[in-house]
Amino acid sequence: MKEKIIGKGYPIRDSILKATGHKIYVDDMKFPNMLYGKILYSTIAHGKVKSIDTTEAMKVEGVKAIATCFNTPHIKYNSALRFYDHDIPFTETIFSKTVRFVGDRVAAVAAETMEAAEKAVNLIKVEYEELPAVFDVEEAAKENAYPIHPGGNVLNEIKANAGDVEKGFAQAYKIYEDRYEVQPVNHGALEPHTCIAQYTIDNRLTVHSSCQNVFAFRVILSQILEMPLHKIRMITPSIGGSFGGKLEMTIEPVAAILSKMTMQPVKVTLTRKEVFKSTRTRHAAVMYIKTGVKESGEIIAQDINILLNTGSYASSCYNVLGALSHKIYKVYKIPNLRFRGVPVYTNIPIAGAMRGYGSPQIFFAQQAQMGKIAKDLNIDLVELQKINAALPDGVDQRFNSPLGNPRILDCLNEGSEIFQWERKKNIVGEKGYKHGVGMAIGAHGNGVFGAHRDYISLALKLNEDGTTTLLTGVHDMGNGSVTLQTQMIAEVLGITPDKVETLEADTDAVPWNLGDYASRGLYVEGAAAKRVAEKLKRKIVELAEEILKTKDLILEDGYVVSQSDSSKKISLSDIAVYSQKEKEAEITVVESHRSEAGITSYGVHFAEVLVEEETGKIKVISYTACHDSGKVINPLAATNQLDGGIHMGLGYALTEDYVFDEKGNMTNDSFGSYKMFRAHEMPEIKTHFVKGFEETGPYGGKSIGECAVVPAAPAILNAVYDATGIEIKKLPIKINKEDLND
Repeated sequence: MKEKIIGKGYPIRDSILKATGHKIYVDDMKFPNMLYGKILYSTIAHGKVKSIDTTEAMKVEGVKAIATCFNTPHIKYNSALRFYDHDIPFTETIFSKTVRFVGDRVAAVAAETMEAAEKAVNLIKVEYEELPAVFDVEEAAKENAYPIHPGGNVLNEIKANAGDVEKGFAQAYKIYEDRYEVQPVNHGALEPHTCIAQYTIDNRLTVHSSCQNVFAFRVILSQILEMPLHKIRMITPSIGGSFGGKLEMTIEPVAAILSKMTMQPVKVTLTRKEVFKSTRTRHAAVMYIKTGVKESGEIIAQDINILLNTGSYASSCYNVLGALSHKIYKVYKIPNLRFRGVPVYTNIPIAGAMRGYGSPQIFFAQQAQMGKIAKDLNIDLVELQKINAALPDGVDQRFNSPLGNPRILDCLNEGSEIFQWERKKNIVGEKGYKHGVGMAIGAHGNGVFGAHRDYISLALKLNEDGTTTLLTGVHDMGNGSVTLQTQMIAEVLGITPDKVETLEADTDAVPWNLGDYASRGLYVEGAAAKRVAEKLKRKIVELAEEILKTKDLILEDGYVVSQSDSSKKISLSDIAVYSQKEKEAEITVVESHRSEAGITSYGVHFAEVLVEEETGKIKVISYTACHDSGKVINPLAATNQLDGGIHMGLGYALTEDYVFDEKGNMTNDSFGSYKMFRAHEMPEIKTHFVKGFEETGPYGGKSIGECAVVPAAPAILNAVYDATGIEIKKLPIKINKEDLND
């Protein structure tokens, strides 16, 4: 049957509220007797807190409590914990007795007004014993480096090997060895981190938080505060952008402990500077990549070594490295590939989840080197990619398991045609400018199949008027994941998406979900929505068969209709009422769905740049992104995700960076100085999806959100390399005008 809802563009379901300013975010909320929390952060990069004097701060009118590292639980946790028995290093505490970066939490004030809280925080006196600090990941990894945590700065290592790499190098025509480096960057969500915690006399804690994983946050809070799970309720009313930055717990324990101390609700909302300095960044990394190729350009062996800069705490370093080690096997037919990754502590802000989750780092290094190899072998870069690209029947070399219909060649062919690669690569820049084109391949997974328990449970009920209500643990971050769920349900039940209302991300009200990360939104959560709708459909049809006395029924336009006799029909509303009246039962179903495979989405990006010879300034003048996302379920949402991902990728490539002074203090902690791309700086963008169908995906669909950002930086770097001939190995890309004139 031809689908009516799937494949059509629908705006995200709360877009009208957002566009008109009627959406209620956490910082808009106000509770009776609510206090305001303000956090005091470390001003040094590394040291022990010898004493904290709160005498003057407590004298400020309206101050109700001051929490410090000396009067609060010192139970260690990991802010990236995902589920109850998740085994990862516990290194963080609510407040730190040993501070490990400028921005580490030392104390916090709860006061009747924000002004009083801010005044009091500034009156707290902290005495430190400073310790040596290290900011460079390679310096921190040395054996004699001062340890940031007991046991040293190098955490465990992750290895992933296939074939015989040394044998492969021995067969190579040429070998290339390079070192690449990527910087930490911020998610840049418009809504800063915010939460309200309310601890009540009956020992219950309710936290409204703009976060991506209410169930994981509930577990972490239960560990820190030593409370049973049923006494903690986590709710995410809405999120004003996240991109992974709100997947890991940051301010919620502070608000919770202040509320427990005062027995009043406490709101904590960060400033932009605090978001930059104290929350999470994308992992910086130093990557060594050695590649052996045949004369034809075929890669025969590749060896990758990564030092991943996890910042001051372990957080999600193992998860990111593990994900990264998987993805590198998904793009090429390399028979011999060796990966080794090591997370390393440094005294910079904590690195965590961010859109792409390891993919932007590793594909930057690999794709940048591909640009170099193509030039050295005098092979067109697109042709070199085709020589090595995984085919639809390709396999993961480590496990000899199918990759699952990757359409990389289609992306290369259709993308280069849309971009006009052959024409543009021969363009000569106008006087004063160097012209160049570049491209790159990127990939990203769909969920965490094989790594974690990758499932979600949903509840769906049929209302008396024929509409439905979905209870879902999904947090829609603006990417339309809940909208996709309503499309799936509407398609199955023969109704329109506006007939599906949702209750989202409330641990007391909705079934369990692993969390919104790893591009689970369509492939895992969407499939779950389809599955729970099919279960509801079966109950509806069962009742309709009883009423209509026929079995050839379909659901269409809000009715159950006989295929052989269209006069035999009954509305969903009448079925719901019949169930209540005759069965004394509500039509409600609960269903769980687990990921069925570890499939991959692919993207190929093309960039055209001009480099100004006088200044070295780089301008991206046109950009094409071609993706394999299976069947596109919502073209409007998918295109929006691509546009946003490209914007983020341009910033990663050219402008965004954490700039630290010699003491480890970030010096560009505002949107103005951080220099995200502005609307008028964006190039012309063309987006395209190749025709695909993922057998294990709901209605053939795969994810797009994270993959959208992955190829951007190396595509631009290769374009700059093509324009200038200057080999650049570090982000953000900088060109010295002196180098241009050599």
